Amino acid sequence: MASSPFLLYSDGKGNIFEDDTLYATGRSGWDVYPVPDEDWIPLPDGGNLYELPGRKGIGIDVVTGEMRLCEKGWAVAAFIPPAHTGLFLAAYETQPDAPTLPLFCYTAAGWINDQFVVPAVRIEADIRQECKGYDDAIIQSGLSKLVSAFPHNRLVQHLADNCCNTYHCPAARNYFMGRWECPVPASPACNANCVGCISLQPDEEVIVSTQDRLSFRPSPEEIVEYTVPHLESAPYPIISFGQGCEGEPLLVWDTLRDAITEIRKHTTKGSININTNGSKPDAVKALCEAGLNSIRVSTNSARREIYMPYYRPNNYDFEDIVESLKVVRSYGGWTSINYFVFPGMTDSVEEYEALRKLIRETDLCMIQWRNFNIDPDWYLGKIGVTDTGECMGVKQLMELIREEFPNLKFGYYNPPIERIKGNYEQDFAH
Repeated sequence: MASSPFLLYSDGKGNIFEDDTLYATGRSGWDVYPVPDEDWIPLPDGGNLYELPGRKGIGIDVVTGEMRLCEKGWAVAAFIPPAHTGLFLAAYETQPDAPTLPLFCYTAAGWINDQFVVPAVRIEADIRQECKGYDDAIIQSGLSKLVSAFPHNRLVQHLADNCCNTYHCPAARNYFMGRWECPVPASPACNANCVGCISLQPDEEVIVSTQDRLSFRPSPEEIVEYTVPHLESAPYPIISFGQGCEGEPLLVWDTLRDAITEIRKHTTKGSININTNGSKPDAVKALCEAGLNSIRVSTNSARREIYMPYYRPNNYDFEDIVESLKVVRSYGGWTSINYFVFPGMTDSVEEYEALRKLIRETDLCMIQWRNFNIDPDWYLGKIGVTDTGECMGVKQLMELIREEFPNLKFGYYNPPIERIKGNYEQDFAH
């Protein structure tokens, strides 16, 4: 960018304006900083802008260079689409009566050269969830055919009614377009009580979950019935247990084991993946023995003291997730962490040291640098963090990790077997 973008504000009626007396800033942890000009990129296709009610944006006065509040309206943040990782949060001062923000990511945003911009990097070349790649006519045609082909399959019905048509889930839409990664929700229950759970929030909580959770436990037969044809016919096929619309898939590990065993009797094609909290290493071992190819373990931190107050686990500990990663590597499988990036926490010096240790200990294959969908103030308050410590910046963190671990892959999605076993950098989704 030639110069710094202007701060954005909303009038409370759905209209967004630039304030040409203030330059946009970014938040890291509890603090506000100028954003390096080179960190701003145009808001990617599929991104959205949000008004942040009860919050006043913080900018840099274009004349004095001092930081001050924008009093013209409410602060604005950006939701950046998949395959992009935000470098700074939106900077604002929260008013006493401000509502808690819903479960989305809140990246800084600005306006320059007649376009909206955000501080972010494209972390993944894969285009599998890009807006322009979806065709509603093809999706609905595929949905009708597959629902008709599997009329008694509750999972296919769930993916059609709940995931595709109600929530427009990108993975479900891809399934009905007959391509790439196929979601396989399997567990209505969970053994964690995540602060930012997207499928089940306690009635007394101030926020609501973003979608309804799966309400039944599918049979191995239901899983096998629709996943085998997908693995046989889809380009670069993956099937993934552990979706946003369910609990923890390892709680039904015996169902998954039986399904994987049966699937592999019918086809050797594609990749079988599990997205999980990694809480049951013995169950992970059983799945590897049945034919599991890859695992993605979600975590907000490589530090136990940050992990535990967020996940609030039942009958498991942080060490179990580390052990699950080790188990999959011992079977020659692919391991990723679904790493919730929170500028000012993820890039702290303490977190960096813990992440290095985790990578070395587990021989980790990949980091999926995911934006953390949560109200920043609410999150830090819930886990009791008042001081995030010395930070280096998300971009520098990525550079240091890449330098030290040149074989570790960066991305946003579970790679298909062709990328795992062949050229990871190939552009396969097109």
